[in-house]
Amino acid sequence: MAKAVIPGAGAGQAMAVLLTIGGILGAWGTLNAQTMQYSRLPAVMADDGLLPRIFSRRRAASGAPWVAILACAAAWMLCLQLSFVKLIVLDVLLTGLSLLLEFAALVALRIREPELPRPYRIPGGLAGAVGVGLLPAALLVLAALRNEAEPVGPINALELGAILVVAGVPAYWCANRLRLFRGQAT
Repeated sequence: MAKAVIPGAGAGQAMAVLLTIGGILGAWGTLNAQTMQYSRLPAVMADDGLLPRIFSRRRAASGAPWVAILACAAAWMLCLQLSFVKLIVLDVLLTGLSLLLEFAALVALRIREPELPRPYRIPGGLAGAVGVGLLPAALLVLAALRNEAEPVGPINALELGAILVVAGVPAYWCANRLRLFRGQAT
């Protein structure tokens, strides 16, 4: 693109190289930020008793949850076997479902705590809170239907996403039971 904007061998080539280096640095920064962000989830879940305590181990010097980082890196390495399209499908489904949970929490808070002080309010009361989540829900359904035929091994990406989501319910129940058991034992 830089060569099209700046014709000529010298300046256009130099601009193309600089843009490529900038793109690489941007992608590297994004990967690093996501690695640090996503590794905090297992660490906090371990702090809350929803995952084994080993995930909450942190480096003394930096506070980084090193076991959670290694576990996330191992899971990401396993995902390298999937094609780019399959990874995108799974990302859209799982991220979309997590966003829908946030919209559901918004509606639940509107019902349970209507006068709770908030820095931002969605106008329209309960109808406004429900309305905000309708379009993202419709887009997620369309994405799921569109990518139903994308295979991931013997099943399709939609089925794999559904299995991961449904597996979360018994996993949460078991983790909660384990946490209660630990609490009663101490």
